[in-house]
Amino acid sequence: MRRRDVLTLALGSLAGAALATGPGFAQGQWPDRPIRLVVPRSAGGVLDIVARHWAEWVKEPLGSIVVDNIGGGGGIIGTATVARSPADGYTLLLGSTSDLVLHPVLSPKAANYTASDFAPVATMAISVASIIVHPSVPAKDLKELAAYAKANPGKLSYGSAGAGTMANLAGELFKSLAGAPDIVHVPYKGAAGGYTDLISGQLPMFAANITDQMISLHRAGKVRILAVATEKRLDIAPELPTTAEAGYPELIAKLALGVFAPAGTPDPVLDKLAEVTRKSLDDADFRAKLVKAGFEPVLGVGRRETAEFIGAEEKRWTPVVMSSGLKTQ
Repeated sequence: MRRRDVLTLALGSLAGAALATGPGFAQGQWPDRPIRLVVPRSAGGVLDIVARHWAEWVKEPLGSIVVDNIGGGGGIIGTATVARSPADGYTLLLGSTSDLVLHPVLSPKAANYTASDFAPVATMAISVASIIVHPSVPAKDLKELAAYAKANPGKLSYGSAGAGTMANLAGELFKSLAGAPDIVHVPYKGAAGGYTDLISGQLPMFAANITDQMISLHRAGKVRILAVATEKRLDIAPELPTTAEAGYPELIAKLALGVFAPAGTPDPVLDKLAEVTRKSLDDADFRAKLVKAGFEPVLGVGRRETAEFIGAEEKRWTPVVMSSGLKTQ
């Protein structure tokens, strides 16, 4: 074979390899520019705080991370933006169970995406829903609350941060399991307004994800958290009983928060993202920041485990949403 033919064959092979891995994905080349991390909520919220802590921690192994807050549609707009982005490792999503599991079922036309449009990277933390009442409600646990609701049909109402949120579904699931369909849902545009009405006694009951603020209110006697919707007690508030302990083992409502990329993102990129996220969670200071924001840090939940969790949540929540009548579009 002539030298020119050898060179042509070699160059062709190199070109084929580049096409197979995609631009910028050769060994050691990614990332070579800033990575965009989309937070599908407005700046200053809990998700935004977690995103900025993660972006700060991983800047040494990954370089600059630009946090981009794209609010609107309860998280749909920002999530859809990432789903439509190039699968090149330079656009990521700080997503939650609400964004990837609930919205596609509740508002399929508006969302126009499904969980399959994303490649899971890692789960960082869990935010747990809870059932809370004003101290004037004569119930010290969930069974007493169910009995009170049945004895006073139509009298009890509960608020949440909005229709279709994980807390809202926790409230609907409690109604179903307790046999108390007359409890009326009052949706708010975020949890803050509902907190105010609950504390003042205008609202007797609230379903909300646990935060350090709500725990402080509980400890001060201004509200009463009856149970947290998870299997084990929370590190941040071990005195709070779980729904399983309260006699409702099926009332599990956990909002998982993690890093996702557009489907089709190359495996080497996903593996590197998963590894640096795992290392961030090994850092005690980083975990402490998650706990302070009201989250339970999750260790060792990488690509495969996150995908399995999302799939299981789709199977669990889809029938709940369909039977609740919450589906909007």
